[in-house]
Amino acid sequence: MTLKKTPLNALHRKYGARMVDFAGWEMPVHYGSALKEHLAVRERVGVFDVSHMGEIEFIGPDALAMAQRVTSNDVSRLSDGQAQYSAFLYPQGTFIDDIVVYRISDQHIFVCVNAANREKDYQWVQSKKEGRVDILDNSDSYVQLAIQGPKAEAVLQELTDLDLSLIQYYGFTFGKVNGTRGLISRTGYTGEDGFEIYIPVEEAPSIWERLFQVGKPFGIMAAGLAARNTLRLEVSYCLYGHEIDETTTPWEAGLGWIVRLGKGKFIGHDTLEKLKEEGKQRKLAGFEMVERGIARDHYPVIVDGTEVGQVTSGSFAPSLKKSVGLVYLPIDKAQIGQPLEVEIRGKRVQAKVVETPFYNR
Repeated sequence: MTLKKTPLNALHRKYGARMVDFAGWEMPVHYGSALKEHLAVRERVGVFDVSHMGEIEFIGPDALAMAQRVTSNDVSRLSDGQAQYSAFLYPQGTFIDDIVVYRISDQHIFVCVNAANREKDYQWVQSKKEGRVDILDNSDSYVQLAIQGPKAEAVLQELTDLDLSLIQYYGFTFGKVNGTRGLISRTGYTGEDGFEIYIPVEEAPSIWERLFQVGKPFGIMAAGLAARNTLRLEVSYCLYGHEIDETTTPWEAGLGWIVRLGKGKFIGHDTLEKLKEEGKQRKLAGFEMVERGIARDHYPVIVDGTEVGQVTSGSFAPSLKKSVGLVYLPIDKAQIGQPLEVEIRGKRVQAKVVETPFYNR
């Protein structure tokens, strides 16, 4: 299978990227040192090409009603120029995808979806279409860059006349970036301050290069998927295919806050209401290694001699200088301090349940 390439593929190679297959895309995993890239985002500023993500738009008089019906959060609570974390759910209350919903107006809703789910998501929302609304997959029209870290605002400010300090967390606006109109959003997947910008494909290479010119005094670095993963794990953000998938509900994943049962009926509403009353049998918990060892994805987790789950995500956490992970545990085994064992290459290694997020800015 031929891998898809983002419009910045040649630049990644120029910047020394090691490329890997991610959800059918050839993407940079790192540019020499995932550790340095991780710390650059925590301490200074890093830039990620996340153009593999999908963009689906609802346009028309019934765009808001459509979004309300197919997403779990309450889009009516947003003002124009605000975004929210949300989900597409199956009738049984499990995840089709986790998404970010941008309310441009009540007649224009813009949704960012995961790369691996783009086609599935688009076909699913098309199948649920009602009323006067067009549903468009405009994923190939945009390049999405994430500029993340404490110096992100200072760097991006060099490319725009907009006062970026006026954009609040999960707020967005349209404006010129390096002379090109784009959507500028104060969002991210790293736990740091930062922006995600959606820009036209043809202008993306010059904007990338300009970011690195103006960012040099700030210690800017290009960052790949490896750093993106350790950054999000440190702040316990869920990753589709790991913590959340077609078998997990928001209640189990600790994402009950993106479910608004009171907004009216949406797909998955009735099941989630019932499950909330019944109570959950398991929950997503964080753990850290007590003994030396790194818990990797899918490693067995053992309590009192019995396997109770598998690591959904695990890694050395560079900001914390310790090894951490996430795992679904039975409710009675998920209390803070609960001793665990992780089976690492056939050897059981001591760990314990700890509070999440592991890292706080």
